[in-house]
Amino acid sequence: MNETALRIGFIGLGNMGGPMAANLVAAGHEVCGFDLSIRASDALVLAGGTAATSLAHAVENADVVISMLPAGQHVVAVYSGPDGVLRHAKEGALFIDCSTIDLENARSASAAAAAKGFEMLDAPVSGGIAGAAAGTLTFMVGGSVSGFARAEPLLAIMGQKSVYAGESGAGQAAKICNNMLLGISMIGTCEAFVLAERMGLEPQKLFDIASTSSGQCWSLTSYCPVPGPVESSPANRDYQPGFAAELMLKDLGLSQEAAKLFGTHTPLGQHAAQLYKDYCEHGGRGLDFSGIIKFLREKV
Repeated sequence: MNETALRIGFIGLGNMGGPMAANLVAAGHEVCGFDLSIRASDALVLAGGTAATSLAHAVENADVVISMLPAGQHVVAVYSGPDGVLRHAKEGALFIDCSTIDLENARSASAAAAAKGFEMLDAPVSGGIAGAAAGTLTFMVGGSVSGFARAEPLLAIMGQKSVYAGESGAGQAAKICNNMLLGISMIGTCEAFVLAERMGLEPQKLFDIASTSSGQCWSLTSYCPVPGPVESSPANRDYQPGFAAELMLKDLGLSQEAAKLFGTHTPLGQHAAQLYKDYCEHGGRGLDFSGIIKFLREKV
């Protein structure tokens, strides 16, 4: 290990965490990863990392602990559980949780870490599986300014942009709002293409016009939900994710929990959550969230 390399414990080596950990290995860091999936652990070994035999093994010598987990209860259990990170991490280790979770659990995990003398950041990401593999993610970071400064060099390896959003929980707040907006805009984009089809307007023509007009948005120009206009779009791969529909449903659910908690009226967010719930229950699970156009197309 060279003088500037860090020992990193990486918890959660799935579709997002696995490529992120591999990018850290490629940059010269020593990564020891833990995952319940043997296949995921083996992939890290193939990339040059080490597969941990336990959570304790992954974090006991780590300068930095990074996690990418499915939900808030998993984050709290991994960090604060009886055999969790807080029990085994060495003094001075920095914790970076990249999971997308609810605000309450994010702040609870951070408070538990602070009580034990650790700095912890909530740093959810945007960019999907492709961004994780390419190292082009965007990180939205909540926590201390000093913790963010320590984390930035590692975030720069895994992503192309990191934004300090504020104190603990601010990263999750930003991610929740961003993905509510994304879900709403994708549905609107899909509705426009379905209506255009019914009126006999070719999808490419609508794209050519709307992409340079007032209807322009990321869901159109970077992630177009119809095959053809955007080569990298999942629409050209039969809607293989990408960003899975059930993950969008999870994030929209988080937005509605937050809206209720903070007394905010979000009717479009609420309707988007219901539409993605219906889509997931009618064939959308396992497909990209942009595939909701198929569900909308079938409605009369």
